Amino acid sequence: MNAEKEDVFVIEASSFQLENTIYFKPRVSLITNITPDHLNWHGSLNNYISAKKKIFKNQDESDYTVLNYDDKTLREMEEEVNSNIIWFSVNHKLDNGVYIDGDYIVIKDGETIIKALPHKDLKIILENALASIAVGWAMGIDVEIIAKVLSEFKGLEHRIEYVETIDEMSFYNDSKGTNPDSTIKAIEAINSPIILIAGGYDKGSEFDELIKSFNGKVKDLILLGETKEKIKETALTCGFNNIHLVENMHEAVKLAYDLGQRKDNILLSPACASWDMYSNFEERGQDFKDAVYGLKED
Repeated sequence: MNAEKEDVFVIEASSFQLENTIYFKPRVSLITNITPDHLNWHGSLNNYISAKKKIFKNQDESDYTVLNYDDKTLREMEEEVNSNIIWFSVNHKLDNGVYIDGDYIVIKDGETIIKALPHKDLKIILENALASIAVGWAMGIDVEIIAKVLSEFKGLEHRIEYVETIDEMSFYNDSKGTNPDSTIKAIEAINSPIILIAGGYDKGSEFDELIKSFNGKVKDLILLGETKEKIKETALTCGFNNIHLVENMHEAVKLAYDLGQRKDNILLSPACASWDMYSNFEERGQDFKDAVYGLKED
């Protein structure tokens, strides 16, 4: 490795990796939320949470931990954290931390309140924007620089990625939505009406909260992959009946187009891993985009 002493590494550490760490000690750690995930690997929610906690286990008073105040499980961890906590919240005004105040994201540091930037035109999920600001603030980055970068950032491939508009229907690729909570966030971020394409490898997740999050925004649910019957049964139990089962991604995209009307948003956000049909979520997202581009050619 050719790193210099002053270099900064931004690392996404999975619960699988954290589970086996011994000396990992980041300058700034971040947990955006705790929702049931990878339970087929960890065996239980408690084991999963224990693995996530290891991100801050070795930190001390010279370090920072960024946590989501809106997540009850994270709030309950406060006494276990030895570093300086910076909270962020979409739903609460905080005594200290990063939160929403009217049209602005603000940073409150003691008695000082700093307006960072307006939030309405951001191209990423609001929670992620707040968390990014908190991390940048902890690293001592100037607020003007943080605001400029966020306002210009167009988002990541496969994470609520705008793909194309065909016949006034917009297609979005959120293949990185590999658990129900990620898909809930995508639904919150996309304007209604939504036609949702979901389903994939079964990691042991439950889908009740996902179906409840539709809240009139999702008009049709197209399901594929290993979990399609499981999600269908959950949807029916929750009173959602506009369900369509398909065999592959191209069939899903074609059906979404046929069901859609002008101003509809067609969202791939599977709420599941990709390993039943694809090598990874990137391959799944590319298959979705290829199917969309195929529609345009037709």
